[in-house]
Amino acid sequence: MGQDLRGFLDAIGRKGDLAVVKKRVSPKYEVAAITAKLDGSKAVLFENIRGSKFRVVSNLVGTKSRFAIAVGSKEGLIHEKVSSAINRASRPKITAKASFRENHSGDLYDLPMVTHFEKEPGAFVTSSIVYTMNQETGTQNSSFHRLLRIDERHFSIRMVEGRHLHRSYVYAKERGEDLRVAITVGVHPAISIAGAYQAEWGRDELEIANVLLNRKLELAMCPYSGMLVPSDAEIVMEGRILKDRTHKEWMVEMLRTYDFKREQPVFELERMYYRDNPIYHDILSGYGEHRLLMGMPIEAKINKNLRKTMPQVRKVVLSDGGCNWLHAVVQISKKKESDPRKAIDAAFGAHRSLKHVVVVDDDIDPSNPVEVEYAIATRFQADKNLVVVPRVRGSSLDPSSDQKKLLTTKMGMDATKSFSKRPEGFEIAKIPGIERISVKKFLKSS
Repeated sequence: MGQDLRGFLDAIGRKGDLAVVKKRVSPKYEVAAITAKLDGSKAVLFENIRGSKFRVVSNLVGTKSRFAIAVGSKEGLIHEKVSSAINRASRPKITAKASFRENHSGDLYDLPMVTHFEKEPGAFVTSSIVYTMNQETGTQNSSFHRLLRIDERHFSIRMVEGRHLHRSYVYAKERGEDLRVAITVGVHPAISIAGAYQAEWGRDELEIANVLLNRKLELAMCPYSGMLVPSDAEIVMEGRILKDRTHKEWMVEMLRTYDFKREQPVFELERMYYRDNPIYHDILSGYGEHRLLMGMPIEAKINKNLRKTMPQVRKVVLSDGGCNWLHAVVQISKKKESDPRKAIDAAFGAHRSLKHVVVVDDDIDPSNPVEVEYAIATRFQADKNLVVVPRVRGSSLDPSSDQKKLLTTKMGMDATKSFSKRPEGFEIAKIPGIERISVKKFLKSS
């Protein structure tokens, strides 16, 4: 498989997992609508975008099967593969040859930016990875940030306070400087995934991506910012985040609800580069690709933390119904009656945004919502097994919470079998030999 976006599209195309739309499509709502219809299904490549010479791809890693292909693992071993890459991070090669420098522009309106939802303030870049220098460690950092187009040379850039890019921005601002950055759109998804897994302060996420890509990632230096970016990125933008200018923006978040309006820093474009016949990557906020890119790294973190402190923990799943962010199901091999409460507390401690945690036995599939509800129906008693934690720090994304003070009420449910009850009462009855029965064989006419 190639180490760029095009190689990944070829790979999933051969598996029949890529839909190609040749009919002309508008970037205003139509791209988003078609992508939403394909949520949980195929990736989609739009070859004819109205008003643009760029192609657009979306829903790229919108399923766990494609997520696994991107990191070169089996579906059930994604976290292990990425964790191994983090531990074995390797510096990519640097090349003077950069495919992205085949064309250049100074106008952001050349991009086929997508307008997704009716009440958003405009068109957003949603797959952009920003590269900058960590001034404290001398290493390069890369991270996801959404960009709202203001005019032909400016974006507002959403930065979460305290995260790595914001720390670099504040460092530069306190010294009276703008922050020089490079931005890529359209890279192999392993690079996006490495950035999403939130490496420790001072780590270069591209070194993690290099391991995921079998140490074949090549970087090229950008002439203005001095940043190293994937040499075969589809689109590269260089410029600076201005120390003294902000712009109000808001957009749909992963819960598929509108974020509140925020004053955010402004990026000013110096030069944009792009490949011949370029492919622009769009991520539809609140749908499968967005939720997996944000949720999978957190799921890995919770699994790691809980297994480290509680060997009884078998698996932790961030549920689809909880937007892969707010709700977790913890599967344990219960040894003591106190184990579920310990697991609930540990889960809340591992991911501050968690709102609900359900603990189930190891005969319940935590990724199957019907089985989880069955466990609640048959093994949970609200007067004994319910944990309520009022008015604690939660997710800013939850519209039902106190969003000014970021306070919410959390709930844990012990849906495990009680040792005080007869075990036969919880045993799920089995029919011997059922796995060997072929219904078609018995329904054939004699």
